[in-house]
Amino acid sequence: MVPADNPMSSAKVELGQRLFAERRLSVTGQYACISCHLPERAYTDGRPKALGALGDETRRSAMSLTNVAYNGAYTWGDSTAKTLELQMRQPLFNEHPVELGLTGHENQILQSLSSDESYRQQFARAYADDPSPISIDNVIKAIACYERTLISGRSSFDRYVFDDDQSALSASAKRGMALFYSKLIGCSQCHSGINFDGPIRFKTHEDARALFANTGLYSVDGRGAYPEEDRGLFDLTHRREDMGKFRIPTLRNIAVTAPYMHDGSIATLSDVIDHYARGGRQLPAGPSPHNRLVDRRIRAFQISPEEKDDLIAFLQSLTDPQFIGAR
Repeated sequence: MVPADNPMSSAKVELGQRLFAERRLSVTGQYACISCHLPERAYTDGRPKALGALGDETRRSAMSLTNVAYNGAYTWGDSTAKTLELQMRQPLFNEHPVELGLTGHENQILQSLSSDESYRQQFARAYADDPSPISIDNVIKAIACYERTLISGRSSFDRYVFDDDQSALSASAKRGMALFYSKLIGCSQCHSGINFDGPIRFKTHEDARALFANTGLYSVDGRGAYPEEDRGLFDLTHRREDMGKFRIPTLRNIAVTAPYMHDGSIATLSDVIDHYARGGRQLPAGPSPHNRLVDRRIRAFQISPEEKDDLIAFLQSLTDPQFIGAR
């Protein structure tokens, strides 16, 4: 979705792309958005949990920016952050832990950008009607415009489904695709739609809501409680039914975004499949019949080693080489 107060323009996108990699936007001058969102990793960073500018570990892994223009909500555990502009204030201004660390340093950052003639020209072009174009709000708006151009839609899967290129998928990936959409495994119950993460938002579907689910990662009390340092939506709503609910992520480019889950606690796609096959690992004790908080769509299943290989082949077919290599 494009907010009414931040229409797209080529000047904003060009400025936003530069600011996305601008290390002066961090308290140390050594960190930028791109530090946690690497193009070759589909705009993730390969870490279990992202690191801030001061080296502090954050609570969660860096989410992929694949097709973020269509998201119903942003971040792993906040259903209220419904625009990129709102989401971006978290990494810019968070203090516990510090991510980019702009809090209290806004004027210093703006002075640094204003001292650069090329930035003065770019901001003036992007915000021609603004008498003071170099501002934190405009920095955020420009980066958001750039992020809305991060569109992935040329994977082998896309060529097979939308171009009718029968050679785009291997026989193994085709079998895996059938498994993915089957009732036996049920992956598509949560990972649905064009972005494999549920409903998407666009001009005539502005009310589409992001999907959140408890996938049974933890059960520290045997009844579904998650570790106190991160309990997902529960920390926002304080409703018992929201314990352990995190946003369902896109599966596009999933083969290059390991490790997996909100805390990067599952290392490989093979391990992810094992997690769901057992109906959720529910650490520390393992699956428990007393845990009523695991999403009802998560249920144990059995597949052969060959079927597992096929499913992984399908997930690998969701990689878009142009997306991860062109920027």
